Amino acid sequence: MAAEAFPLAKTGGLGDAITGMARALAQAQTRPTLLLPAYRGVAHRLRAPRPMARLAGLPGGDARLLAGECPQSGLSFLLLENDALYDRDGLYLDDSGQPYGDNALRYAALSHAAVRIAQGLPGLPRPDVVHAHDWHAALIPLLLRAARVEDVKSVLTIHNLAFQGQAPIEDAPALGIAAPFCGEDGAQAWGQLNFMKAGIRYADRITTVSQRYAREILTPEFGCGLDGVLRERVTDLVAIPNGIDTQLWNPTRDPHLGPLRYGPANLANKRLCKAAAQHEYGLREDPEAALLIMCSRLTGQKMADVAAQSLPQALDAHPQLQVAVLGQGERHLESALRDLGQRYPRRCAVRIGYDEARAHRLHAAGDVLLHGSRFEPFGLTPLYAMRYGTLPIGSRVGGMADTIADPGPQQPLTAMTRATGVLFDGSAPAEMTAAIARAVRLRGHATVWRAMQRNAMTADFSWRPAMAQYLALFDSLSGHPEAPASAAPQAATAGAAAPPRRARQSASLAAPVPL
Repeated sequence: MAAEAFPLAKTGGLGDAITGMARALAQAQTRPTLLLPAYRGVAHRLRAPRPMARLAGLPGGDARLLAGECPQSGLSFLLLENDALYDRDGLYLDDSGQPYGDNALRYAALSHAAVRIAQGLPGLPRPDVVHAHDWHAALIPLLLRAARVEDVKSVLTIHNLAFQGQAPIEDAPALGIAAPFCGEDGAQAWGQLNFMKAGIRYADRITTVSQRYAREILTPEFGCGLDGVLRERVTDLVAIPNGIDTQLWNPTRDPHLGPLRYGPANLANKRLCKAAAQHEYGLREDPEAALLIMCSRLTGQKMADVAAQSLPQALDAHPQLQVAVLGQGERHLESALRDLGQRYPRRCAVRIGYDEARAHRLHAAGDVLLHGSRFEPFGLTPLYAMRYGTLPIGSRVGGMADTIADPGPQQPLTAMTRATGVLFDGSAPAEMTAAIARAVRLRGHATVWRAMQRNAMTADFSWRPAMAQYLALFDSLSGHPEAPASAAPQAATAGAAAPPRRARQSASLAAPVPL
């Protein structure tokens, strides 16, 4: 269960990760079903959606459960339909950019629906494992425990610990959370209900999306106040790095590039992609320009505030540098970057909003991607950029420290022929500016730069390694004797999946069924 799944609902990397993971599970002879809110317009994007059940007495009112298949992804979905909760313009935020005041109620309702499915509904197979993603689904383990559903196991995946889902403790009855679970030893943190803490406390297993982030969240610096409860569950915490959908993000077959597709052996069309982007964004059409792109949420976490201070320094220092920004986020940061575009006409262009086709074209056009982050659980965007030969400049935190190879500026230039990007430490504008300068200098060494592009484009960031670990985890929860018992984040969790057993209620299913 999740709040997003591309292409039905997406605000960032979570939607991509959910769909990529589910598609990989399906290819591994599992039949995953995704439970999602019926946001505005989503039901109409399924093939022949059909009502499956009416769920009475959920938080927020009665709801309908719809079933259908997404034609683009080929995945099976269950949608929870309650227009009072989900029929809105935005997924999480109102027109002023503020979170909806009833978000806790909206996702509590979805969590209760997942538990009803786990208990059994006519016409629907019961899952063996309910896989809850981030705070939106983190009540599920608690609710399964409260309902005494012992034969369905729960996994909580933490994609971003900073978002925890909090509500006043007095809202517990309206959210369907029983009093015995509302204490400090349960779902309460800092005098409020905390969905993420509930998931960490009660999930059978907890995963997060990179090895380094799994270690980081055990510390006060990155644990967002929940490092203590995570340390208590450390033997149940498993680091399973994300992957990307290498069919969707593939410059050799990307439909968004039209006739300008290209591969690692020949980058001639990549140069044409840059020319097309320069025209589209109103930049000076110069094949020798170094095009730096940003394609992310414009938030403090993503260091958009630092970029707004660093980019003028970089543009002044490097006359050949151009900047193209595509993203949305905090209004004051959007405004700061817009101002930058006005200060540097024909050299800096900013497009507020997000468009999937434009994002693909921008990744193909760029020379470098700027992706600073104060913390980064995994970092999908740098991997998309690498697939397209656009080398990332990233912060040395979380998943980016694991996935971007950079021997460091102290090493000889030849060492960079093994690199895939540039990493920097800290969050000061000067540190980001220095990293940009280093990337611009490296681009001037054509042989080294070409080797870096080749490394980046041919690295394997598919979901295959993760699937072996997830299937082993699901099998271990389902009682398979050959599966590993536990895996702490300090230890590697790679390994072949144990032979799958037959799933309940469906002879065609070949592995435990995650919801």
